[in-house]
This record gives sequence, structure tokens and C-alpha cells, in this order.
Amino acid sequence: MRTGEGQDPRVRGSLRVSGELGSLVETWPKAPRQVLARLHVLAAADAVPTDSLGRPRMDGEPAEDPLGIGAPPSAAEASARLDALGQIVSTRSQTPALVVGAIVHGELMALRPFGWGDGIIARSAERMTLIERGLDPKSLVPTELGHQELEAEYGPALHGYLSGTAEGVGGWVAYCARAVASGARDSLAACEALKRG
Repeated sequence: MRTGEGQDPRVRGSLRVSGELGSLVETWPKAPRQVLARLHVLAAADAVPTDSLGRPRMDGEPAEDPLGIGAPPSAAEASARLDALGQIVSTRSQTPALVVGAIVHGELMALRPFGWGDGIIARSAERMTLIERGLDPKSLVPTELGHQELEAEYGPALHGYLSGTAEGVGGWVAYCARAVASGARDSLAACEALKRG
């Protein structure tokens, strides 16, 4: 059996995204929509028709909702909010990388711009933001692992973000910070194990 054969398309897509993430970091603040399209091509290659790869969903096309957050915004609203998100990614500010990464992640989950693989894309975009903004310049922190370890908190925290309230958005940012910290602890433990031999 070939590597990847028989695996869930999400696993194969996640592996492809992970393998190419480093090469996309430099382009991320310059052309965020282009990078998101590339992430979708990588994430969804085994799951959606070829003509849908890298293309935002249109009205009437389904969007997965594994967390039960409800219908996504219309295609026009999603496109406008993606443009606004692109401005956030492209603009330098004093906002901490953790906060920007959390907003990137939360917005992409709220918009579900592609309809399939949006969770993979959102978590990868968060990680790219942390790398590109200097919080994790060597890409040593597996933030995706942190989100997996805090899986029970993910849905409720995302619902809080979607509420748009200061408390809900703040709770989402705090949750994302805990996920990053969890990933950092795992990375540190792996480094210490390697050091011990």
C-alpha cells in the first residue's frame, strides 16, 4: 500500500499543507488570498472536484459545519470579510501576534470560505501568522496539536468568537493562546527528550 492510501482525505490534506507551509509564509502578508487558495488546493485535493480547488464557495454550495455553528455568511459577505482579513494580515501594527493569529483563525472558521477543509486552512493560517510575525520564527510550535489537545474547548470558544461580543472574542483569543502554549510545551518536551538522547 502506498503512503497515504486508505487514509482520510483530511489526514492527507493536512500532511500536504504541513509540508508546504514554510514556503508560503513569506507570501502570506503580501498575497493572503492567493495563499488561502493554495492551502485549499493542498487540503482538499482528495475531497472536492478539481474545478472547486482553490476557489471560494459560491452561494448555494454547501459548507461543512462539524461544530454546529450554523449557516455561513453569503459568498458576497464572505468575500468582503476575506478582503478585510487580508488587510489585517498585510498591515503591520503593535497588535500581538497571538491576537492576530487568533483573529485570522476565528474569521476563517466563521466564513468557511471554501466549504471543505476550512478548519485545516484556518489552523494553518494561524500558524503562518505566528511564524511570519516573529512569535515562532523557526516554526517549532505545533499549534495544531495544541488545538487537538484542547478539542473540548474549541467549539465553545469559537461560538464565543462568533457572538462578536468583547467577552466572546476575548475568550477565543485566550483559548488560542492556551492552544499555542500547549503546542509549545509539546515541542519543548520533544527537544528535551532529544537532548537526553
